[in-house]
Amino acid sequence: MSRAITVIDVGGTHMRWASWSPDTGLGGRQSSPTPSFRRHAELPVPQLQELLVDAICKATPRKKDAVVGMSFGAAINHLNGMVYASAPLWGAHDAPFDLMGALSRKRPDVEWHVVNDVTAALLHVASLPLCALDRKVMLITISTGIAARTIYRETLRIPFDPCGLQGEIGHLPATATIRGEPVVLNCDCEEPGHLSAYASGRGIARMAQVLQTRQPQDWADSDLGRRLAAGESLEDAFKSAVVAQDSIAATLLDAVVAPIADVLRTTLCLAPDLDRIILTGGVAVALGQHYQAAILSRLNRQGIYLTSKYHPQWLADRISIFDADCLIGAGIAAMREIDQ
Repeated sequence: MSRAITVIDVGGTHMRWASWSPDTGLGGRQSSPTPSFRRHAELPVPQLQELLVDAICKATPRKKDAVVGMSFGAAINHLNGMVYASAPLWGAHDAPFDLMGALSRKRPDVEWHVVNDVTAALLHVASLPLCALDRKVMLITISTGIAARTIYRETLRIPFDPCGLQGEIGHLPATATIRGEPVVLNCDCEEPGHLSAYASGRGIARMAQVLQTRQPQDWADSDLGRRLAAGESLEDAFKSAVVAQDSIAATLLDAVVAPIADVLRTTLCLAPDLDRIILTGGVAVALGQHYQAAILSRLNRQGIYLTSKYHPQWLADRISIFDADCLIGAGIAAMREIDQ
């Protein structure tokens, strides 16, 4: 039986951890808020990084031969482990951070293995029967941030560029409209017009504010508006209103999936050998089939030239939603490194 290791997932909103082994799976899940620039606006980024390192080390048990597999929500150089930036954690700050070095100095008793959270999620999905017949799989996470990763499943090879990066689509230029009127918003990285500015969890909150400002009476009369006025969180109110087929919620959903659908259209146009694109993350998973239906509706209206006409089901066959677990993926990544 394989020994259990500690697995940690550091997200833009929460940090989760558990014990994991390939034989017994996950056990003893715990979570806490992630120290970020939004939670501690008064602190400079170096102090936020210190708080984060302290939190990670505190979650790691003190035991002989401790091993940690970590999924980290940041742009990471997968060739050397350097963390470049994390807009959800540190905003516009992009000075490289030696996370592995900081962890090793704080806890030299631990064997650390760190990968990007999208890499971890993709490794989990690629290990499942869901992808057993697929050769090339892409996973896109839509949560506090947005990013993608592609893997050749048979060899588990994930290609990276010279900076050790792949699929940082959240910071690609994107356009958005609400009821045909353009919207320009800033991303967490403070640059305008990025995909995450409109389609991430925080982007949806910004788009909702624009819709409320532009259509105040429709908003006040809507199921979504009434739920928010009653004190529900945007996440819960939006999901319930979408399920109830509220027109304002439907307008908001169509507006925030459109930039994602645009990326998917370009992706499949340029890489038709992708057997599957999996959408995961808090936003996509919470809205589930309604999110997928909104994506496909957009692609039915504006699809791939000729392919959408002569093989209309081809796009739908490749796009699905699945709740990937970064904790399991972090464990798989750590075990691979140990075995190698």
